[in-house]
Order: sequence, then C-alpha cells, then structure tokens
Amino acid sequence: MLLEKLHWRYATKKFDATKVVSEDKVDRILEAVRLAPTSSGLQPFELIVVSNAELREKMKPIASNQGQVVDGSHMVVFAAWDNYTEERINMMFDLVNEERGLVNEGWEAYRKFILSTYPPRDPEVNYQHAARQAYIGLGIGLTAAAFEQVDATPMEGFNPDQLDELLGLRARGLRSVAIMALGYREAAGDWLVDLKKVRRPSEQFITKVA
Repeated sequence: MLLEKLHWRYATKKFDATKVVSEDKVDRILEAVRLAPTSSGLQPFELIVVSNAELREKMKPIASNQGQVVDGSHMVVFAAWDNYTEERINMMFDLVNEERGLVNEGWEAYRKFILSTYPPRDPEVNYQHAARQAYIGLGIGLTAAAFEQVDATPMEGFNPDQLDELLGLRARGLRSVAIMALGYREAAGDWLVDLKKVRRPSEQFITKVA
C-alpha cells in the first residue's frame, strides 16, 4: 500500500485551480506532519497554511512565479525556529512532563545537557539544525498527501527573506525553509504526469552491511 502510493505521487507541475482539497484531508496531512519525529522531540518548526487566494497571489512572485502557488488550493509553509532558546527548550521539556504526568531524572539530566549545548551555539547553526527537522516533516507531509490521494509539490524555489516578510515570520522567531503545494493535478496541462518515475536502482542506492 505504501509503495503503491509513493509510485503514484509525483511533484505536480500543474494543478486544477477549480478543485479544492477538503479541510478534513488537509487536517489529516497536517496532523501527520505534527506527529513527525524530530531531534530530541523539540519540534523546532511550525506550519503556516495559506488558502487565501489574494495572499497566494502575493506569494507567487516570491516563489519564482511558479503556478502551483496559486493553482493549488493550499500552500503549507514549513518555518523553522530561528534559534534554540532556553525558553523554547524548557517549553518542550515541560510539555513532556505535563503530558506524561511525571518527572524523570534521566529526562531532566538530558534537559540540562540540551540547555548547556544548544543556546550557546551560533544562532545560524541552530537554525540550520532546526531546518533539517522541518525537512523530516516535509517528507512525512508528502507521504501523507499521497495516502489522501492529494497531489503535493515540495518547493524550495522562493525568496525566504521576502516570504518571511510577507507572512511576518521573523517577528515570531521563525524562518521559512520550504513550501508544499496541495491540490489536484490537471493532467492535460502537466508535462510530467505521464512520465515514468525514475530513481537510481536499489543496488546503486542501498548498501547492506550484515
């Protein structure tokens, strides 16, 4: 089932602008991203979901005038923390303690280790680490969309500084990393839809060490 869905999905180049992804499908895709694994469970990124047509029109020139931005029904912006702060780290560790209803000595020792390691680092180093966690979420989002029979396109071809300004991300301590368009393919106008999916053969891609 999983492999069938992954063979079905592709980076859709042309969306049918008349078709809208239902909110229940979008919510399940977003929930899958929320459940994605992240380093130390810190979840150092957030999702900004843009369905407003006027705002997506403003996003289009920022994203190299790619049509998916306006023809898809939803744009999901993956925005990473701009830095690891004590407040953010403690927020997540406190949330774990609250949800689990206990305080674990080993977990608290690990909190101290993270607090002594992350905040002193250069903010750009921390942002790059957080951005890599966002990409884990992006991969799961693409997979979840395929399960929902929703077409999705991962996109990096945009100006992050301009997108951050448009969405007011820097004021929230966030920086855009990647965007994902959601919608339904317009097969007649998509040059990629019928082309064979091409990946390196397993023997060139996978090394098994027994």
